[in-house]
Amino acid sequence: MAREFLLPDIGEGLTEAEIVRWLVPEGGRVEADQPVVEVETDKAVVEIPSPYAGTVLRHGGVEGETIRVGSVLVVIGDDGEIATSTDSTSEREPTHAAPPIVGSLSEEAEVLSPVGAGERTKEVKALPIVRKLAREMGVDLGQVRGSGPEGRVTREDVLAAAPSATEAAAQAEESTPQEGTASPSEDSGEDERRPLSRLRRTIASNMARSWAEIPHVTTFDEVDATRLVEIRSALSARHEVKLPMEALVIKAVIPALEAFPDFNATLDGDDLIVHGAHHIGIAVDTPDGLLVAVVRDAAALAVLDIASEVRRLGEGARERSLAPDELTGQTFTVSNIGAVGGGQGTPIVPYGTTAILSVGRAQEKVVVSNGDLAIAPIMPLSLSYDHRVIDGAQGRRFMALVIENLEEPALFLAG
Repeated sequence: MAREFLLPDIGEGLTEAEIVRWLVPEGGRVEADQPVVEVETDKAVVEIPSPYAGTVLRHGGVEGETIRVGSVLVVIGDDGEIATSTDSTSEREPTHAAPPIVGSLSEEAEVLSPVGAGERTKEVKALPIVRKLAREMGVDLGQVRGSGPEGRVTREDVLAAAPSATEAAAQAEESTPQEGTASPSEDSGEDERRPLSRLRRTIASNMARSWAEIPHVTTFDEVDATRLVEIRSALSARHEVKLPMEALVIKAVIPALEAFPDFNATLDGDDLIVHGAHHIGIAVDTPDGLLVAVVRDAAALAVLDIASEVRRLGEGARERSLAPDELTGQTFTVSNIGAVGGGQGTPIVPYGTTAILSVGRAQEKVVVSNGDLAIAPIMPLSLSYDHRVIDGAQGRRFMALVIENLEEPALFLAG
């Protein structure tokens, strides 16, 4: 008996998802709880398991197609059951695939046409970021031998297969207009219209909503990071692992959130929901846009545990492999713009929270210490908060406690 499995809401408020890759073909056997398809949501690429065991009679869409929550994702029948005309993908009305999204990760895996007559179609396995790199470098993934797990093509494989600098220069020279001819781009001045990726559309929507509904106030300050840098170096050397700056900043922020709980809250109409747990979001710069991954129950973790979680979440965000619950639910956010050379800024408060702290790059500056001039690494801080909930005086008190902790890490590491 054929059973329809509808696309579930696998995230908070998910309305649609894009089919990235079918893991079980039509006519193939699938076990209960076995992943049957990869889909891309607003933030992540996730595998969806089948709730039934049996034969896949029909896919609910083709790779690259966007389907809505509640629509048929896959039809599964009993073992040996044959698809009827109404179940067959090839005989149903053609679907209208969503237009391609430039720079998106929706093309993680595709079936390439055979190279020659009689050859079998080759399925290429590659992460979205690797597929994007291949397109940019003009590499045909069908011709690349993957060195990763199960033959997956890696970034290094693409770089090794890319044309050399000499070949690239020769190609560029061949395409350069001859003397006396005008460059098409110089003459035409034509604009390029590029559809935003699914992730970029989500970022745009969230930023616009936060900016439109939250009255922002941003306060700026600086920290003498001498002790912080020393502690970070000592811990990294002792444990033979690079300690992310975010790990120390999160530990320094926790006591301030406990002292000023309005910064760890959500405004819901006329009520303020003060959260008992501290789920700290960390902003991650990925090739396809900014993602916020969440360190759960950060107050209960030691600094080395937070460091391990920050590294794991950062890698997963860049590979688009995090689960939806690892990308939602933060109660406060830390953005380390210093990692990309940034200083002070005006960070936008994520919707559903009341504050965000941005940490800039520490740079050596002349400071006055005990009446004498000295050189010290000075780290810029930018704290944005919801002025409906937090007044300026409370914002300054919160910042003062964070600064005190950052300037003497023993104050929070001893806790």
